[in-house]
Formats: sequence, structure tokens, C-alpha cells
Amino acid sequence: MEIRSITVFAHPGFPPRKGVFRRAGELANTLRLVFEAADIPVQTTRLATIPFPLLVKRPQDAQALAQEVEGLAEPHGLDYISLGPALPGNPATYAWIPEMLAATRKVFLAGVMATPEGKVHPAAIRACAEVIHAAASLEPNGFANLRFAALAGVPPHAPFFPAAYAEPRRPDPGVLGFALALEAADLAVEAFRRAEDVPQAQRNLTAAIEEQAARLTRLAESVAQKRQATFFGLDFSLAPFPDEATSLGAAMERLGVRRVGLHGSLAAAAILTAAVYAARFPRVGFSGLMIPVLEDATLARRAAEGTLSVKDLLLYSAVCGTGLDTVPLPGDTTVEQLAAVLYDVAALAARLGKPLTARLMPMPGKKAGAPVRFDFPYFANSRVLALDAAPLRGALAADAPFTLPRRAPQA
Repeated sequence: MEIRSITVFAHPGFPPRKGVFRRAGELANTLRLVFEAADIPVQTTRLATIPFPLLVKRPQDAQALAQEVEGLAEPHGLDYISLGPALPGNPATYAWIPEMLAATRKVFLAGVMATPEGKVHPAAIRACAEVIHAAASLEPNGFANLRFAALAGVPPHAPFFPAAYAEPRRPDPGVLGFALALEAADLAVEAFRRAEDVPQAQRNLTAAIEEQAARLTRLAESVAQKRQATFFGLDFSLAPFPDEATSLGAAMERLGVRRVGLHGSLAAAAILTAAVYAARFPRVGFSGLMIPVLEDATLARRAAEGTLSVKDLLLYSAVCGTGLDTVPLPGDTTVEQLAAVLYDVAALAARLGKPLTARLMPMPGKKAGAPVRFDFPYFANSRVLALDAAPLRGALAADAPFTLPRRAPQA
């Protein structure tokens, strides 16, 4: 297990206040030292702000904000910055995102397409599809879309990027808060290696999570008290790394699925997630099962073999963590096709009352089945997935927002 990110949340203002970055860096670096002294590796330290439309009112100011926060973060040891999502109440701001991505390399952004209250915004869904389509050509292999996600039902203070953003209505915006994003797929791989049946597998994983969470929480709360900061909690999503020892796909196959994508995979995803939900710890964000195709060696291989499809990934999202993540798509995927996929993600999140995201990556010049290779240590090689999507029409093509009530348990 490692800490993928110590994510500090703050209100930087515009123009950005230098003192915010100094204090955020001091907090993040103190936390890094404390965790590493306890033999807990820390990959990155990050800063997430309130949604950028609440900071700037013009597109040129948005680009300037992105460039300024990137420049202010690095000297204070903050590796990446999230400027939060565009908001449905300010629809013009979605169109600002591609230029903000193009002007930076370490700034992450998002767009809200459905709220935590279950309100779905079709116009925002299309706006997110337009961002993905435009961003695909900004960098080789569609890499700029690594820094953008469409959000459905995601609350503030989730520490994983690009979903992270700070609560804009905190009583004292000068008080810093933080949360931890964990990379803990190896706990599941090891827990299932030693299990003879499902109950034992779940007990093993829940116990491993609680043991690690108790240690992390104790250290985090001690720093929070000393630095007068707010500790929001742990996102114990079982995030993978692209090798077999830290692969969620490998954990699912250790549980008994022959190949992820075959029948039984949905059950494995549900069993994994239930073990996480059973663990007691201060939770924040998703705290479930992550299935990012390109960040997981087994998932990337099954996608390349044709066993794992986009529809499979969406199906598993109904019983696990985070939605569609780092999914390589054909370069000629249209805005309308992307919007159809995003609509499904938004509806699923609203109906189930759970946070989901979509980080889709059209690959310029590549067709379905074409190999994709990356000079990037956090990605595994795979192939472009086919997308079975057609433009929506009729009532689904209209822009009027609507609410999908959360499904209530049967009496």
C-alpha cells in the first residue's frame, strides 16, 4: 500500500494568493515526512481549489489562473493542481477548459454533469463531451484527457484527481484541509491469495484495510491537530499500479474469474467493494473499487485481448467505485457518441446515489483494436476499445435538466 496523493484543499483567490500555496506546501510536506518516517511511501502531494468558475469570470482570466497556480505550486513542493469543475449554472465555462489544459501540464480540471442530489444536466453532458473531443488533439495519444474528467454525483474533498475540488462554502476559507488518496490494490491481491472462499476473502481484505487505515488516521490526525488543519478522511479506493502485484484485475482473477470481462467479473467487483464498505475508517471520496483500464496491467491486457469492453466497465461501475477511467477510444469518436456514453454514467450515478466519473481518452489517428503504447510509468500498454454508441435523439437530445430520484431499498 502507498499513498498516491496527499491532497490539500484550499481557496486560493484570484489573483492567487502566494501565502495559500506556501501554507499548503508546508502542510503537505509535513505530512509526507510523517508518513515516510512510518515507512508509508508517498507518491505525490497535490492542491485542489474551489471550482474555477467561482474564481474567474472571463476565459482569459481562466487561462491566466491555470498558468499562475501551476507556477506557484512547484516551488512549494505541490506536484499537481486541480482547479475543480465547470458548473452547470455557468455553462460557458466548460468551453474554457481545453485552452486551460493546453496552457499547462500539471493542472487538472473537470466538469459537472450530474449533482450529488441526482439532478442530471444534459447540456453539461454535451459540454463535457465537447471538452473531451477538443482535448484529444492537444497532446500525442490523447494524453491531455488524462487531466479532465466528467463528474456525476461527486461531492467535495474527494482526493483523487481529476475529481478533487474544495467546498466553496466553508465558514473559514483560510483554514486548510486535506485527505489521502490510497493506492491499495496490493491489499486485495494478497488477501485473496490466502482465501479459500468468499467470506474468508472479504474478512482478509476488510481486516487489512482497517489495520492500515488505523495507522494512517492516527498519523494524519496528529498532524491536523498540530497544523490547525481539517482532516477529511481516507479514500481507500483500491487503486492499482500497472504491475501484477498491484492490479485489481489480478485480484478479481485471484478470486476465481478466469479473465476479467467474462461472467463472474461483476460478482468479483461487488465482493471486492463490499469488503471495502465493511471496513471502518473515516471515509471520503469514492472508497470503492477502481477499474482504470490503462493504469492496471491485467485490465489493460484483457482489453487488448478483446475480453473487456466499455459496456463491461460501465456494468461493473454499478456495484463498485468510480466509473469509466482511462479508457482508450477510437480517435474518430464523435461528440455525440461521447455524450451518449456520458449520459449513461450520469444516469447511473444519479439513480444509485453514488459518485462516478468518466475519463475517456480518444486516441488521435487510431481505430478500434489499434495498439496503444505509452512512455509513462503509470500506464500499461493496451489496445483501443471499440465504442458501441450512436447519437441520442428525441427527448434524450433535449437540454432540459431533470432529476432521477435515488433508488430506495425495498421495505
